[in-house]
Amino acid sequence: MEYFIQQLINGITLGAIYGLIAIGYSMVYGIIGMINFAHGEIFMMGAFHALIVFLILGALGMTWIPLALFIVLIVGMLLTATYGWTVERLAYRPLRGSFRLAPLISAIGMSIFLQNYVQLLQGAQVKPLPPVIEGGFILMQKQDYTVVLSYLQILIVVLTIVLMTAFSLLISKTKLGREQRACEQDRKMAALLGINVDKTISLTFVMGAALASVAGMMFLLYYGVIDFFIGFLAGIKAFTAAVLGGIGSLPGAMLGGLLIGLIEVFWSAYFTVEYKDVAAFSILVLVLIFRPTGLLGKPEVEKV
Repeated sequence: MEYFIQQLINGITLGAIYGLIAIGYSMVYGIIGMINFAHGEIFMMGAFHALIVFLILGALGMTWIPLALFIVLIVGMLLTATYGWTVERLAYRPLRGSFRLAPLISAIGMSIFLQNYVQLLQGAQVKPLPPVIEGGFILMQKQDYTVVLSYLQILIVVLTIVLMTAFSLLISKTKLGREQRACEQDRKMAALLGINVDKTISLTFVMGAALASVAGMMFLLYYGVIDFFIGFLAGIKAFTAAVLGGIGSLPGAMLGGLLIGLIEVFWSAYFTVEYKDVAAFSILVLVLIFRPTGLLGKPEVEKV
């Protein structure tokens, strides 16, 4: 029982990271109906930005962890958001009126470019970060096993809930959110009503990149090592989470992220770790067989 509870905590923590990345996929798909295949690399850029800012703050002698985390969070979101904006301007906007595969191909090109860009600047070696947040609560303890809820796991889950709530309120209650929902329904009609469609789409990419930056910081703090290739696999899993939950649905993206995280952790704990990705994709296939739109997705209504 203790082992199960510990793996449940680990799965929720990992799922929160996947969920934040998956929200970026869902936001972009909801407005322009396309997948941003460079989003995994945006997450990777966020992790490297967090590492660089942490190292700079350490060199400056900053020792108060809460302030350091706040600075890393804000600076990382701002820097990574510029890459999200750049991807939209270079890979999507010029090709928005082209055939549907053109922006996807250019996004894959941006993904490869960002991987090699970081590899050239930072090298191919794994980049470590010493533990920043240590300690936690002992929930259960027996002679041979201890269930621990770390402070870092609490921070990751709480920060994910806060960001999820804030972005949900932003989309449902603010002027920008109304413009995003209008563009999601009909971009041409939204433009006729005076909405700046280009600006709205750019801000959507920026918001998704900011969330991916937070996920990158969480990943760095949680695992302590990153490299230029972490965005590929994390991006694929987050995309899987978005599809599993219902592509275009923010709650669905978070639910899908939690499910993927739990499947991975429990499969690794009780079965062969080499097949944890196979298990996650198998669950996705089974869900899509019975619910093609995902768990919380809605069927698309074709406009005539």
